[in-house]
Amino acid sequence: MDLALDDDLLRLQAEAEEVAADAVARHGAEHDSWICGFSRAFSRELGARGWLGMSWPVEHGGGGRPPIERLLVTEALISAGAPVAASWFADRQIGPTLIAFGSTEQQARHLPAMRAGESTWCIGMSEPDSGSDLASLSTRAVRDGDDWVIDGHKIWTSFADRADHCYLICRTDSVPGRPHLGISELIVPMDAPGVEVRPIRDLTGARHFNEVWFDGVRVPAGNLVGVEGAAFSQTMRQLEHERGGIDRLVSNRRLLRWALERIDGDDPVVRQEVAALETGYRLGRLMVIRGVLGQAPAGFSAATKCLCTEYEQRVAALVARVAGAEAMLGGDLAAGLVYAPAYTIMGGTSNVLRNIVAERILGLPR
Repeated sequence: MDLALDDDLLRLQAEAEEVAADAVARHGAEHDSWICGFSRAFSRELGARGWLGMSWPVEHGGGGRPPIERLLVTEALISAGAPVAASWFADRQIGPTLIAFGSTEQQARHLPAMRAGESTWCIGMSEPDSGSDLASLSTRAVRDGDDWVIDGHKIWTSFADRADHCYLICRTDSVPGRPHLGISELIVPMDAPGVEVRPIRDLTGARHFNEVWFDGVRVPAGNLVGVEGAAFSQTMRQLEHERGGIDRLVSNRRLLRWALERIDGDDPVVRQEVAALETGYRLGRLMVIRGVLGQAPAGFSAATKCLCTEYEQRVAALVARVAGAEAMLGGDLAAGLVYAPAYTIMGGTSNVLRNIVAERILGLPR
């Protein structure tokens, strides 16, 4: 099996690394930059380059390019800490979800702005009392004539304070004993009356998390995405995009590079640990590529996220040992290390994802 990149891909990779370096020079670098590095200006630059919606179908205004090209571009950008967050959710999952399930009107209205880097989205999924159990959500939408009326409460909603739209997962019906039924997805403008957003500051000082309240929020009936009451499978499809991408492997790649420049390469134990990390990186990257190329079984992104985000925590542990007391002095280095526990929580905890692997891929009993 030849896993080498051809000349065209190598040129694209080099171009992406140059763009990333320039963006960092102008905007600064961020750990976990796909969620912490927010710049609408840089997102518009990515759109102008055709680097948003790269692999979306041409008939939907996408670039129609091979998925491996998007992987190489996003790997370079996030590894360097370039600020891609303003367009990340739209590019990674909301656009593909609308292409798969949205109406023609929804696609025509929203996809061009996503590709141009002009539209920021948040995802209204997690709730205070639901944990990782999406089927237990209680935010409701009730049909009232030509509108849906929404009431409920979401939490950990990244970019809600800056987003133009929320892709909301809510309950439109209740089926006793079958909580996965009755779930629907709605597009909600964040400036709609009745939407209240309160930012949450994390230990690093970042403020991408938010709590969101919906109090009698009205949206047109046409904002329903897909099939009313049968959106659980749509959401699971969306999570395939969210969990199995290269962002779950390279969020703190910049920290590792910092450590490798300072590490004691003469110590055989240290060399062994570095080799183990490099091996883990290559294995994780192959798992991501397998998913990107459509060669992984359904649900395999759960395994990919487990391996990749646990790898990221191993990177943080090495960096902390290399930094020593310097890690306690604050600044970017300390922020990156304090942030590391989030990798295996966001997008589904490792315990939950292991259950998914066991039940849905290996067919083990519950």
